[in-house]
Amino acid sequence: MRAAMTTALVCALLIAGCAREAPPEPVAPGEPGLDPVSGLKMTGDWELVRASCSHCHSTQLVIGQRGSAEQWLTMIRWMQDKQNLHNFAPSVEQKIIRYLAENYPPTASRRRAALPPDLMPPNPYAP
Repeated sequence: MRAAMTTALVCALLIAGCAREAPPEPVAPGEPGLDPVSGLKMTGDWELVRASCSHCHSTQLVIGQRGSAEQWLTMIRWMQDKQNLHNFAPSVEQKIIRYLAENYPPTASRRRAALPPDLMPPNPYAP
């Protein structure tokens, strides 16, 4: 009986600890706040983007991407062609693209350059 009560108490504490919201990320002065649920920048048409994008995938996938208006449009067209994303009304699509391009623009690559072939280890699967 005591072991069951201890187990129940531990489970309740774990559940309560998991239910807490993460502290909000610090925001630089002049920057829009971040939505505590989606992580999107709360500016412009962010709610439209949250509703449109999180219907199919996490907004963290959106936040991790970067692109110009043309690149965001290309991503949307790919999702429409390959992932069955519905077509947006042109005015809605423009709002989504403008928000994404302004708030998640292209950045410099953070990947290192590929190693030169003479520094690569031998490929055990090469013929």
